[in-house]
Amino acid sequence: MKKILFLIIAVILLIASLYYAFIYYVPYSEGVRSGELIKISHKGVLVKTWEGEISQGISGAQIFAFSVEDDEKKVIENLQKFQGRYVKVTYKERYGTFFWLGDTKYFVTKVEEEASPHFRGTQTTDE
Repeated sequence: MKKILFLIIAVILLIASLYYAFIYYVPYSEGVRSGELIKISHKGVLVKTWEGEISQGISGAQIFAFSVEDDEKKVIENLQKFQGRYVKVTYKERYGTFFWLGDTKYFVTKVEEEASPHFRGTQTTDE
């Protein structure tokens, strides 16, 4: 009986590990989006995650919501610095997510300030 119980638990752990590895390491897609960075926040009750939004339209009708992993310190720092500016973000989309990683399936891996196509010539750079 103990052998069967051990085997069942081992199979469950193996399946859970494979599922986690697939979700975490296999991207569904990778890409770049740009828009005005309208939100970056560190939110959550038990587990805090970094969440942000980019407005991709002039009226804010199209919002791109994304998450940032905690170990991406430079990305988080740049997002806070570029708040309210036009940015280009590189992201990877996963098949799913886990509550300790973020709220969305989109995870930003790089951010750069861009010149806004709506207000040409008004870009400010701190570098």
